[in-house]
Amino acid sequence: MDKQSFWHKRKVFLTGHTGFKGSWLALWLTQLGAEVHGYALDPQTEPSLYLAAEVARGLASDTRGDLANLSQLREAIRAAQPEIVFHLAAQPLVRESYRDPLGTFSTNVLGTANLLDSLRGLSSVRAAVIITTDKVYQNQEWAYPYRETDQLGGHDPYSASKAAAEIVTASYRSAFLAQQGVRVASARAGNVIGGGDWSAERLVPDCLRAFAAGQPVQLRYPRAVRPWQHVLEPLSGYLLLAQKLTGGPGFECGWNFGPSGDEGHAEVGQVARRLGELWGEDARVELSQQTDAPHEAGLLRLDVSKAAGELSWRPRWKLERALRATVEWQKEFLQGSPARGLCHKQIEEFQLQTFQGA
Repeated sequence: MDKQSFWHKRKVFLTGHTGFKGSWLALWLTQLGAEVHGYALDPQTEPSLYLAAEVARGLASDTRGDLANLSQLREAIRAAQPEIVFHLAAQPLVRESYRDPLGTFSTNVLGTANLLDSLRGLSSVRAAVIITTDKVYQNQEWAYPYRETDQLGGHDPYSASKAAAEIVTASYRSAFLAQQGVRVASARAGNVIGGGDWSAERLVPDCLRAFAAGQPVQLRYPRAVRPWQHVLEPLSGYLLLAQKLTGGPGFECGWNFGPSGDEGHAEVGQVARRLGELWGEDARVELSQQTDAPHEAGLLRLDVSKAAGELSWRPRWKLERALRATVEWQKEFLQGSPARGLCHKQIEEFQLQTFQGA
């Protein structure tokens, strides 16, 4: 389907638009001509992509609000009268979930329930894409990639909260929203990387901060395996999934978006070392296993064959291209290039790239 013609003047309600992924998605949607209404807390990092890229410039409305504030959330959605909803707002960090488990469950579970409840009785809405994570699966530390039919679970509060959000989503879909013609799906993406991510306690932002400051990076779990992908990869999946949901039934379920095959599943240490090589300037990585850190999964792989077969979705950039794009963005930004222009440039490059040529 032609994204440009589909999204032109399409009304979209986007939660979490002040975050890293949300800012990229808001920029892409506005570039495609959509009418985007944002709902989120203030940016949680300094600097933030939302402010650096002047995301608010292209929005139809920009509401500061908490998912816990049901009346404000409901009012914002009803004022926007969207046709499509993307729910990205969340507490997204594993280690933060250990520090504040109740806050994590409140935001990720009750916040999702509030969002879905706000769609009840709203005649304008045709489709909703609820973003969770690759960590929703009960991790068995086995080698085969997780499929959408595998058991949900979660050792840490973040993973458990996102698995619970999947159950909440399925409940609202079957009990309420399907009956009023709203098609709801969930999207489970791998570890996303890209320019403009200044989050704490994430591998790539931690590495790039340290490299820029001339300091060594110390890794918590250098041997942990993750599915790595540029932020534009899952966002392209979310856009395509929303189009499919709007076009007809058959897509109301969970979907994995991650790298294809073995190439994008790499150890933390490998990714950090390659980032250092691309950065240059004597970037240093120290692989020192921590024994007192909170539990995190050691092996996590995603199976994306369902999205490939039923959505005709394929990742376009291999891991090397994703790492290069991330380093290039960050270096050019530090040299004074406008963040908004850097994002639009990479979005255009991504749209022109074929999977075979990535």
